[in-house]
Amino acid sequence: MSSTDHRAAPDPQTGPGFPAGLWRTLERSRPPGLERLSRFHSPLRGPWLTSVFGLVLLIGLPVVIVTGLLDYLAYGPQFGQAIPAGVGPLQLPVFDWPTRPSWLFRLTQGLHVGLGLILIPVVLAKLWSVIPKLFAWPPARSFAQVLERISLLMLVGGLLFEIVTGLLNIQYDYVFGFSFYLAHFWGAWVFIAGFVVHVTLKFATMARSLRSRSLRTELRTPLARTVPEPLDGTGLVSRDPAPATMSRRGALALVGGGMVFVAVLTAGQTVGGRTRDLALLLPRGRNPGTGPNGFPINRTAAAAGITAAATGPGWRLRLTGGPQAVQFDRVALSAMARHTATLPIACVEGWSTTQNWTGVRLRDLAALAGVPAPASAFVRSLEQGPFAQATLTSGQVLDPDSLLALQVDGADLSPDHGYPARVIVPALPGVHCTKWVRSIDFRSA
Repeated sequence: MSSTDHRAAPDPQTGPGFPAGLWRTLERSRPPGLERLSRFHSPLRGPWLTSVFGLVLLIGLPVVIVTGLLDYLAYGPQFGQAIPAGVGPLQLPVFDWPTRPSWLFRLTQGLHVGLGLILIPVVLAKLWSVIPKLFAWPPARSFAQVLERISLLMLVGGLLFEIVTGLLNIQYDYVFGFSFYLAHFWGAWVFIAGFVVHVTLKFATMARSLRSRSLRTELRTPLARTVPEPLDGTGLVSRDPAPATMSRRGALALVGGGMVFVAVLTAGQTVGGRTRDLALLLPRGRNPGTGPNGFPINRTAAAAGITAAATGPGWRLRLTGGPQAVQFDRVALSAMARHTATLPIACVEGWSTTQNWTGVRLRDLAALAGVPAPASAFVRSLEQGPFAQATLTSGQVLDPDSLLALQVDGADLSPDHGYPARVIVPALPGVHCTKWVRSIDFRSA
């Protein structure tokens, strides 16, 4: 069949156990106005273009899924500090999150958020390409098509929910009337289930459609020679196509340009340096100023309810776990052997930065507490709330670069960055690099 042959393909066959008379009855009961709504005339829509967008998502979305699940494990669900804590049959195999490479969480979280944003233009283009299917009547003619529709609802609904709530969480601080983390976790599993079922059902169709046309040929085809794809049983090709106003290569360039544009607006939050000035979608945009402490934060001292009195001369660090508790003020901590480490800190919203941190090694503090080989450490903050404490694994405590930081880039920590002392651990999620530390309990078991 030539590319200009628009003869109608035969109606698809009904599946086993799905009475032919049922969908014929539904066909005669077409809702009023549906015919007008279903008149889509773009000559670009068709199985090939839809499959190109689908292939990009098939490559990119698994990366977003896997990095998201890894990030959940980075929060230590074995300690009950990942949200949600109890996930029943969806419990993932847990392990002690490593400290090396030190940029591991920066990579996984940066990919999860950054790639998720970059793929939004492709998601929108894919939805545009399959709009005619939303108005197909009857909605399904076989049990296989019913399953496909359900998987599509889970896929599209779950994906849009993840994108919208994720964007809102990046830009605004706790705007939801529900737990973002809980909703994002369960929404992700709805999306994953729909994604797996939909790919299983449509992979062969996608592969066949991609082979139907040459990408190289389409990239060389100008607007004047752009014609609709042949009619087939997919319902994507318009039966009444309008003249083309854009070539397929133009459509691909538009979507690709959108991906590059989003990348420019977001990549700086992870890459850092001068590119951060281009990151107009910088999460919540909070930067406490210039100088050594002039890098992003997630929660200010004022927002956390930290007062000058609590962090003043009367502040003490309490270490427990050994034969008896010991306490140190900041002057005593500053007099101890100090270590400087260049480490990144990465936040769940996607931003990250690398700084030079100076302080006392956590393993030295464990020894002072009388627990030189702790199985874990429980860190408490002066602030209140769900992130006012964190449990560290043995490997995280004993890593030579794990610090109770007192300074950053040669200057004392600012109040917003955790003065008088904060935890900084390689590859640890930023929210667990506890600020305004008041106590550490080194546990032997």
